[in-house]
Amino acid sequence: MAGETGYCVKCKAKRPISEAKEVSMKGKGGVSRRELKGKCPKCTTTMFRILGGVAKKKK
Repeated sequence: MAGETGYCVKCKAKRPISEAKEVSMKGKGGVSRRELKGKCPKCTTTMFRILGGVAKKKK
């Protein structure tokens, strides 16, 4: 997942996420939400970015 960026709270800057993995987290209403989790390349703090959901098909 090259090129994905996130916000590092410790550095207070947007940076590329290193060692990025897509995982799911629990959301409202019992649904699962996708997120990208990894490390900040400068300070090694855990970073994450919530990804968009899957688009619903129109009938």
